[in-house]
Amino acid sequence: MGAKGKEATQRLLAIIVIIAMLAVMGIPPSVIIFFAIVTYFIWRAVQRSEHQETGRIFEFYISANDILRDEERRWYGFEVQEVLNRGERLLQSMIDPPPLIYFAMGALYNYMGDHEAAAEHLSYVVENDLSDERHRFEPSPELRRYVHILRKLEREPTEAPQTMAAIRSLDRVRRNRAASLLAESRERLRSIPTLSAAASAMTMTPPASSHEQPASHGERIARAAQATTPQRRQSAQHAPPPIAEVLRDVYEEEKKTA
Repeated sequence: MGAKGKEATQRLLAIIVIIAMLAVMGIPPSVIIFFAIVTYFIWRAVQRSEHQETGRIFEFYISANDILRDEERRWYGFEVQEVLNRGERLLQSMIDPPPLIYFAMGALYNYMGDHEAAAEHLSYVVENDLSDERHRFEPSPELRRYVHILRKLEREPTEAPQTMAAIRSLDRVRRNRAASLLAESRERLRSIPTLSAAASAMTMTPPASSHEQPASHGERIARAAQATTPQRRQSAQHAPPPIAEVLRDVYEEEKKTA
């Protein structure tokens, strides 16, 4: 019996024990039946919610693979950001999320140019021993359900061919390019100038001497007039004739030709 069968058997035994205790306490059979029906529907709702949460992981794989594999398509930033937000929610909702989620997140951040977040996620995949699935010996219930569905899809890939294609594609890129993507992100981070360097470059211009006396209002006006006088003379020499003169010349030419 698998882990899923043991878990279901334990829940069924617990329900039977509770119903037996209610019968011993003298509770009417109608109330016991009603309690059993309500418990059954709650159990089914919890199971459906758990399966939906696991299904979101595989949906994330499909979306991430669509963005990363097709370099010719131009994805809008909000599309990629929505996929990243879904991935972040998956990482926060699981105690031990699958390493493939970390890689997909790192690759997407690298695609978006957020190399700091990309290096953070990819370093977990490349440099952390927990990223190796062989080192996961105490899985959470969420990870156990994920692995159960994953193995089922691997045995019967025709049930979800798009999901299996996305998983295999991401796994292949993870094996071949995870280290190079991490190195690329770190290299980009080193090439970005720091704020301190930019601030020091801004302070290279020497400030005005404090011993210089500020010019008076009249001196500033005189200097401005002296600076603009040659410009006005030059502009007057090259300025086009007034519109009145142009119209007068045209009128005189028309009279001569009449």
